Amino acid sequence: MSKSSCFFCIMKEQDSTIRKSKIQDYLKGIPFLDNEHLILVVSELWSLAMTRPDDEELLSLGLFQCMTVLMNKAIHDRSWLLKHQNIYIPYYAAHIVGSYTMKRADSAARAVDSGVVQPLLELLRGEMSWVEQRVAVRALGHLASYEKTFEAVAVYEEEVVELALNLAISCLENVYREFVEVKDGRERVRYHCNLLTRGAGGAEMEGRKAEEWASQLQCWSIHLLNCFAVKERCLHLICKRGFLEKLCGVWGGLANQASPGGIGLIRILCHTRIGRESISKSKNVIENLCNVSRSSDEWQYMGIDCLLLLLKDVDSRHNVIDSAALCLVDLVELKNLGNRRSLGDSITRALLHDYKKTKIKNGDINVQRSLEEIWLLKVERRRREKLMSRERIEERRMMVKLIKQQGNHHFLVGHVGEAISKYDEALEICPLKHRSERMIVYSKRAHCHLFLRDGDAAIRDATRALCLSSPPNSHDMSLWIRAQAYDMKGMAKESLMDCIVFMNVCIRSGGGSGLRILYYVVRMICKQMEKTWLFREARIKIKEEAEIQVKKCKNYGSGLSTIMEEPCVVRDGIGKKKIERVINGISNKTV
Repeated sequence: MSKSSCFFCIMKEQDSTIRKSKIQDYLKGIPFLDNEHLILVVSELWSLAMTRPDDEELLSLGLFQCMTVLMNKAIHDRSWLLKHQNIYIPYYAAHIVGSYTMKRADSAARAVDSGVVQPLLELLRGEMSWVEQRVAVRALGHLASYEKTFEAVAVYEEEVVELALNLAISCLENVYREFVEVKDGRERVRYHCNLLTRGAGGAEMEGRKAEEWASQLQCWSIHLLNCFAVKERCLHLICKRGFLEKLCGVWGGLANQASPGGIGLIRILCHTRIGRESISKSKNVIENLCNVSRSSDEWQYMGIDCLLLLLKDVDSRHNVIDSAALCLVDLVELKNLGNRRSLGDSITRALLHDYKKTKIKNGDINVQRSLEEIWLLKVERRRREKLMSRERIEERRMMVKLIKQQGNHHFLVGHVGEAISKYDEALEICPLKHRSERMIVYSKRAHCHLFLRDGDAAIRDATRALCLSSPPNSHDMSLWIRAQAYDMKGMAKESLMDCIVFMNVCIRSGGGSGLRILYYVVRMICKQMEKTWLFREARIKIKEEAEIQVKKCKNYGSGLSTIMEEPCVVRDGIGKKKIERVINGISNKTV
């Protein structure tokens, strides 16, 4: 390549024929550049991929072949990788592949033909660090999304699935150990810091960005698993109980607003026989699905879908009916949720389709009561009220108002038990079509249960009130009552979601809940954010490990000093050696 050639000058060439010819030649020669100019060119190509991912000009001229060569060179030639600023090259190259293949099947096919799968797989294996794994799993997830290119990734099917499984459950701890926990910015891997914040910002900003990237790494790992699960491939690996139980705690939307996180993959698995069989056998997974179904989580409808799919399968229904019925009974009056219509009716049909048989079997008494309650509410009562005259309906509505006022008075004077009895009476006669009135009564009864510190009962009634609100989950006081009840039971995630939705409802309605309540809501949000912090489990685990080490040291007793008792000396100015340790998967601290 001529020394006088300049990529930036070539890109400005007006004659398209000349420009394309020069770009093609330049891309072929990029892997042979051996100066600081290389990173400038590759970073510019990355910028173009980010801003113009639909532009095919560079792709038609050999961009993917160029990126393949650069990734392979970085993986197999360590001396080249550590020269100049070449350490950034594999990250940018994998990111470029992912950006151009995100929404276009034809671009993905071109990338596969250029040989990108093998070097991406090497990066996914951890040949360098979690930063490169993040962009590698993203690119492979895009390639596995299309029919044309899925099989090219599936050539390494079991290994890819195993790697994605391990990343999904271990990446948060890895990022925390290798980066976030390293408080001294000088001890963090410098090129990681530069990629995270583009060189601007201190340790705190780098930590926040690392949290965002760790969430993306986890969500993209699950997306890659989705690509195999939807085709019912490698389900024997994905459906292991240990993984499924950890999957329930994977949030989506933190840094990936379109990602449903773990619940999205569980929903896909519920569409498969093997998936339903595995999920129905895990009490922990079913309990988590019930919690999502009764929460104000954005993916609430997915939790409900999962339970309905499990209930409709005769092989899995028996295992989940006890937990599911106790949860779904609170949702039978839910009308619409997102794009889903008549969800309450779907829930009713799923629970009652063998109601008579279930009664004969004399199953769990609580389940029997729940099914009987649904039958009386959605079948018998609806039938009776259809036969009532308008005058009778109006008479009942007026009686409800009077009884509710009596219940309010009992609550104000501290007779909470009597208040609950009055609210019970009001709900018994309140016409089903007067949804807003029934919503208020349920909410007030939930407040009574909260006052008596009966968290389960408060959650049930608040959930019923929120199902009756229009749109669902929009009644401010029911959200706040349930958030407190969840907090009482130690359910931080659910409490946090209710608090956030409550704040949004207050903002949309122009306030009205009082500054004092909003103050307590902010305090609750701060409390629950600490409990649901992405790296909380990793921090607890590392702290526990440190305490065990301290105990071991104390047990050595007096005498000769041990390795653990020797002072830790940190040497600065490590440079390339530090990077080599990251590449080899060794700690970036030198002792």
